[in-house]
This record gives sequence, C-alpha cells and structure tokens, in this order.
Amino acid sequence: MDIIKECVEALKELKERRPLVHNITNYVTVNDCANIILALGGSPVMADDISEVEDMVAIASSLVINMGTLSERTVGSMIKAGKRANQLHIPVIFDPVGVGATPYRNKVAQTLLNEIHFAVIRGNMSEIKCLNGLNVQTKGVDSVTDETGGVEVAKDLAARMNCVAAVTGKTDIITNGKAVCSIANGHPILAHVTGTGCMATALVGTYCGVVADSFIAAAAGVMTMGLAGELAQRTLQDKEGIGTFRVRLFDSVYNLGEDTIRKEGRIKLLA
Repeated sequence: MDIIKECVEALKELKERRPLVHNITNYVTVNDCANIILALGGSPVMADDISEVEDMVAIASSLVINMGTLSERTVGSMIKAGKRANQLHIPVIFDPVGVGATPYRNKVAQTLLNEIHFAVIRGNMSEIKCLNGLNVQTKGVDSVTDETGGVEVAKDLAARMNCVAAVTGKTDIITNGKAVCSIANGHPILAHVTGTGCMATALVGTYCGVVADSFIAAAAGVMTMGLAGELAQRTLQDKEGIGTFRVRLFDSVYNLGEDTIRKEGRIKLLA
C-alpha cells in the first residue's frame, strides 16, 4: 500500500465532495473544530440538541462525538445520534477527551462504547490505555503517560472494538488491529494551543466522510494536523507566539496541497 498516495487521493476527494460533518463536541473548542473542518474543505454542523440530532446525522457524511465538556444533556444526544448513524452506516468518530480523569467520565466513555460502534477512536496515549483497561495517569484532559508499548495497546483496542485506533503524541500510531502506520509529522508547539487534539479528531471525521477505509481516513486526518503544525511553526518570527501560530495553523490546513503531502508527509507502514 502506498499510504502517501492514498492520503493525497483522500484530500482530492474531500475537496470535490465537501462532506457534511455532524459534531457533538465540547464548548471549549467548538468554534475551532468548525473552522478547521471548513479550512480542510468540509462543511461542519454543530448540533447537539436531542430533539434534532437524529435528523441532522441522517443528512451528514460522518458524525464526530467529543466528550470534552460532558453533561447529561449532551450524553443523551451522543447516544441517540450515534445509534442512528450506525443504523444508516454513517461513520462515527470518538474522541474520549479526559477519560481516566474522573469516575463519571470513565462511566460515560464505557456507555458510549457499549451503545455505539465507532469507526475511529482518536485519543492521546493516556486515553487509549484507559479505554483498554490499563492504569494510567492523567492531568485533567492531558496525557502524562509515556508511549511505551503504544503500538500493542492501540492494536488491542482496535481489535477488541473492531475499529481504527488513532493514538496521537510525539509519534502518532494508526491501526485497524492488523495494519499499523506511524506518523512523524508535528511540532511540540501544538500542545500549547487548546483544542489541537479535538481539531485533529474533527479532521479525521472530515476524511471519514469521503473515504470508505477508516484506516486511511484516520492516517490522513492525523497527518494533516501534524503537517499543518509544522508548516505554521516555520512561519513564526521573533516575538510571535501561540496566538499567531493558531491563526497560521488554520491557514496551513486551508493551503495544504498534494505536493506538500508527497514531499513532507512522514508516514511509515509498520505492518
């Protein structure tokens, strides 16, 4: 498999089809997630009221569920939308933000996993290990767990949940339980901007709206975020910081082209 070629084709398809991406996400990053989807070429809708989520997801190309800011109201909407998406064979992408931080968050994550089949689960190493039943340390919604054994942990989760597991960190890992790839794009400054993980999940959801193979969609989405982070950081001048970087991150996603992916996408198939 030429995974770079597959990512290029995915971007081309996305730009042509402009998928509608339904997001039930958190209020801290909702605007950034909407804008990053627009920058890539998708069309976002941020509808979370239980009275309309089934109707909204029925016209969408994909559904992104993000549990960053949980409430009983939105959990009900997540379950209802996710079940409807499953019935209609619309891919559902899960971002288990902060799982492991509190018993309530753990309970909600498990409920969602029991009720909904997810095409992709995207999280940091702490979140993915927690979903796999391992003891981890978290700091709020941030990972403080090292990446040791990350490939096996991701493969185990993907095989058990019959999904693609996407673990983002210093080196990103994407697996469907059999095929595995690593992605070396990215820059440490991404961790200093709120919502870059949520935005990466939104990008994965956008690719899932046009790409049947969730493994390719997840790889393309995660690589897009990492590569855009690199490109944005390179433009920073003296005395410019995370505010300028954040704006240029959107610009870098918006301007991302096929040649840049071919030249600078650092994706390696491990299995």
